[in-house]
Amino acid sequence: MSPSIAFSVARSALAAIAAALLLPGCTSAGYYWQSVSGHMQMLNSARPVDDWLADAQAPERLKARLILSQRIRNFAVTELRLPDNASYHRYADLHRSAVVWNVVAAPELSLTLKTWCFPVAGCVGYRGYFSEADARAEASRLKAEGLEVSVYGVPAYSTLGWMNWAGGDPLLNTFINYPEGELARIIFHELAHQVVYAGGDTQFNESFATTVERLGSQRWLATQAGEAARQDYAVLDKRRREFRTLALDTRRELAGIYEQKESAAGDRRAQAAIKIEAKNIAMQRFRDSYAKLKASWGGFSGYDLWVANANNAAFGAQAAYDELVPGFEALFARESGDWQRFYDAVKRLASLPKDERQKALKTGSTNQQHE
Repeated sequence: MSPSIAFSVARSALAAIAAALLLPGCTSAGYYWQSVSGHMQMLNSARPVDDWLADAQAPERLKARLILSQRIRNFAVTELRLPDNASYHRYADLHRSAVVWNVVAAPELSLTLKTWCFPVAGCVGYRGYFSEADARAEASRLKAEGLEVSVYGVPAYSTLGWMNWAGGDPLLNTFINYPEGELARIIFHELAHQVVYAGGDTQFNESFATTVERLGSQRWLATQAGEAARQDYAVLDKRRREFRTLALDTRRELAGIYEQKESAAGDRRAQAAIKIEAKNIAMQRFRDSYAKLKASWGGFSGYDLWVANANNAAFGAQAAYDELVPGFEALFARESGDWQRFYDAVKRLASLPKDERQKALKTGSTNQQHE
């Protein structure tokens, strides 16, 4: 939809409500307004890919990336059985590095994220802002409450298909120039959210989408990409997996520290101090291990900022994206690599109570009978 085409009052109102419901923590008029206006500004900035390709003023590099994005989009439909709809057929340049900034928070001695609850999406462990300044202001408020806080930019988010009537989720400058394999990953990930979404279960939703992005990008690279793209992805993916392994090991170590039972008769402050000391040692070990890992990568610094700001909130947020991936990958294998059967099986899991679906994925007991 061209930005010159105005929405009718009724359609604008519907879009505003949907956008507000799909962004976390809509608990105040101010937050509601930034959610609505930010989303609508993004939609109004988007133009069809064909318009960009016909624009003599558009850079040739951008046109090449948009053509690639449409090949990836078509592959998502034909090979991965992802939704064939309006999403990712338009492009917008937001003139900033992220579409939203998420705020996550956790206590000093816990990896459990603070949650915000609202209709449609249920309770989620993050709060999104279209303005980085607003996100950091919220982070300061949460820090004043004694919480550890992390703020991170997000290159894309999904409206779960709710906004396809208005043109769908657009391609953005925040990720269009990613290396080929990474561009495929993010498109597959966000489209996966339109297939299955379990309200109030961020870990289930993100781990599912991460599984689709990993398996889908592997197939794209194996069948559609050139050797250079495959080699670039192999290097990036190796670093990503090594870093995630390090972060997972540290997360488990921290969880073990926090879960140690305290003596009812002991001094609670002294016991907490012991945990804090153990936590600090674990965090320093994490940073030392990262320094060695970075050296083995030839000085690649892609994770420097994350490591410098690592805390309980950061580790808690990362868990959502990979904790259940092994269970989903095992389920995909059990469904013989058939994408539609896999999605159907995931939908059946999503219909279960949260504790049951999480247990099934963690224990591998996902052999449900087909309906």
